[in-house]
Amino acid sequence: MAAAEESGVGGNNGAARMVTLISSDNARFEVDEAAASLLPTVHRVMIEGGGGDGIPLPEVDAVTLSKVLEYCIKHAPGDGGAAAVDRRELEVFDMEFVNIDQSMLCSLANAAYHLDVKGLVEITCQKVADMMTGKSPEQLRRIFCLPDPTPEEQAELDLVRQQNSWAFE
Repeated sequence: MAAAEESGVGGNNGAARMVTLISSDNARFEVDEAAASLLPTVHRVMIEGGGGDGIPLPEVDAVTLSKVLEYCIKHAPGDGGAAAVDRRELEVFDMEFVNIDQSMLCSLANAAYHLDVKGLVEITCQKVADMMTGKSPEQLRRIFCLPDPTPEEQAELDLVRQQNSWAFE
C-alpha cells in the first residue's frame, strides 16, 4: 500500500474491494476493483479467483505502474471515475496525460501493451505518431536515438526511395 499511497493512486471510500498489484521491482499497489478491471490481464486473474497475495506484473516497474493506475482510476466506472466525468473531460485528461518525457511515454506504451489497456495503447501510440509526423528520417533517428544506417542499409533505402518516389513527394 505504501507505493500506492506515495504515488497518489489507490484511494477509495472503503466500499470497494481492493486488489493488490505487484510491480516488477516488487512495489505493491492497492487499487479498487473498478480501476483494476480496466487491466484485462489483471481482470482475468480476478475472475479466476487468483491473486490472493497480490497479482504480479513482471513487465511493469513501479513508476510506470503508478502512471498506468492513474489512467485506470480516472477511466474507471463508479465514484470519481469515468461515470462521474464527461467524455470531453476525459479527452482533455488523456491529451495532458501523455504530455510526458519520451522515456516515460515509451515505458507507458509498453506497459499498456503488456497489460492490454486498449485506450492507453491508443493514446500513447497516437502521441508517438504525432511526434513522428512531418519529420525526416534523420530527425526521427535523432528523436528516437536510432543509429545512422550502414552504407549497405543506406543503399537499400535509396533504392526503395527511387522505386517509390511518389511516396516521398
